[in-house]
Amino acid sequence: MSSKIIRHLTQLATPQGKEACHGQAMNKLLLTADAAVWMEDGIIRAAGRDDEVVAKARAAGTLSGCEMIDGSGQCAVPGFVDPHTHFLFAGARAEEFDDRLAGVPYLTLLQRGGGIVATMDKTRRASEAELMEHGRRVLWAMLAMGVTTVEGKSGYGLDRDTELRLLHVLQQLDDELPTTVIPTYLGAHAVPPEYRDHPDDYVDFMIHTVLPQVASGHLADFVDVFCEKGVFSLAQSRKILTAAKKHGLALKLHADEMSSLGGAELACELGAVSADHLLSVSDAGIRRLAASPTVAVLLPATAFCMRKPYAPARRLIDAGAAVALASDYNPGSCYTYSLPLVFGLAVIAMHMTAAEALTAATLNAAAAVGRAGECGSIEPGKRADLVLLQAPDYRYLSYATGLNLADRVFKDGQLVSQRK
Repeated sequence: MSSKIIRHLTQLATPQGKEACHGQAMNKLLLTADAAVWMEDGIIRAAGRDDEVVAKARAAGTLSGCEMIDGSGQCAVPGFVDPHTHFLFAGARAEEFDDRLAGVPYLTLLQRGGGIVATMDKTRRASEAELMEHGRRVLWAMLAMGVTTVEGKSGYGLDRDTELRLLHVLQQLDDELPTTVIPTYLGAHAVPPEYRDHPDDYVDFMIHTVLPQVASGHLADFVDVFCEKGVFSLAQSRKILTAAKKHGLALKLHADEMSSLGGAELACELGAVSADHLLSVSDAGIRRLAASPTVAVLLPATAFCMRKPYAPARRLIDAGAAVALASDYNPGSCYTYSLPLVFGLAVIAMHMTAAEALTAATLNAAAAVGRAGECGSIEPGKRADLVLLQAPDYRYLSYATGLNLADRVFKDGQLVSQRK
């Protein structure tokens, strides 16, 4: 039995519960001074005041066998969850960056053979070993920033074999690395060149050829669609997601990013776990999200990198929605997985409080991947995923703008990353 107690933390800061916090509840954290966390066999046994936690371990008869870890001067927060990434791909598209900043529309880049299709060509040619190596590098780097759970999407193959290979690699990475990797099938990321003139046939191909294999092989937890003008229409998105739901797969949706199509409303209607992006969400969409368990996943680094207005975080929270934060790391619109950047933008540019941002990057982010019952907060019964910050207070996550404050990262009770 592996038992550890992190003692004399200057602060323990965590949201609480097993489901997403909505609206003003996002601003409520449990803050404890001179705190401790008792972890045993990968699970949190107790968290709170140091003397109370030690007393519980003593009463259980396990205190003498506990490894004691000094947390003085540090703040403990839950392991961060990144609920929207495209981290598995081959190649990069640095040559597009200047064009994007010069104002060339994304759909124009796509029509030129750039965008997702350019990455598709390189990813189709990549071996499984090359994809694994790329995935390992990214996940270890994210872990060093305190990210212990990551959602990863396919979507750069746009055919059957490559999409299935990407999902298989995501599962291998989950098995091999400490990080929990949650796979999402995103065949509906773009229409591949071979279907350019008949996109409805590609929709049927995904529904009848790929989705059954994804479901029967248990290759993904979620199915996602890029619902956008010039990509997949509202009707096509509904068709794909309805088929996925019949296969027992949970739903996500790229919604209302560059245009307001009613993606947020569709996500709520179909019971999607999350609606993501939302830069162009309508007033009606905000109201639907506020009245729904569907989590609004916001991606401020993407807006920053594309010089776009940010998603209306303040309006969503004030209306009563559950908001989560994610990196959206991908080779085109957001070539960064920097959680410190996401924190800074959320608080400074999107007017979230530091407490709301912490809830959004932990418990609500866990809810956006269906894992709020097992991670996202520091409380008994949950996985012992936590980060010790090189700072005495959680507010340093935005105050120390852009700096990585993760000093020690614990995953399932094991120290998996430590600042050198």
